[in-house]
Amino acid sequence: MKIIHISFHIQEVEDITELTAAERQLIEASQQMVENAYAPYSEFQVGAALLLENGQIIKGSNQENAAYPSGLCAERVAIFSASANYPGVEMKAIAVSAKTVHHQSDQPVSPCGACRQVLLEYEFKQKQPLKMFLVGSSGKIYLVEKVSDLLPLSFTAHELGRL
Repeated sequence: MKIIHISFHIQEVEDITELTAAERQLIEASQQMVENAYAPYSEFQVGAALLLENGQIIKGSNQENAAYPSGLCAERVAIFSASANYPGVEMKAIAVSAKTVHHQSDQPVSPCGACRQVLLEYEFKQKQPLKMFLVGSSGKIYLVEKVSDLLPLSFTAHELGRL
């Protein structure tokens, strides 16, 4: 039996001033969207902001429903909106911010598995990396250079023989 190691690197940003003005604006937009979240059941509010190649920032927040599977995460709200309203426009970066009423977290929040899969689909579709900024309530920020780093051994169109 052979052991295979899979690893990737992320950058830890201690101070938001280390980022470009556009990156800071993207993160601030995601933090503002946290306040628009409709999360009466989980009380876990998430905001996302997606930067397009044309400079547009598409925003999303999580939207819950009493029938839990009917809700949608902030990341998918933003990316589906961008795809529907700006078809063919490359997605450059996404910032994801979160907070909860139960405790203050200075740890960056990472997308759920379903959101990782959807984000990967669009990264794969555009054949360009989609940079991610992961943000908690406060503190450091994680910078992930491409979505595929967060989903090793991913399922893509390649596995379906659609390439």
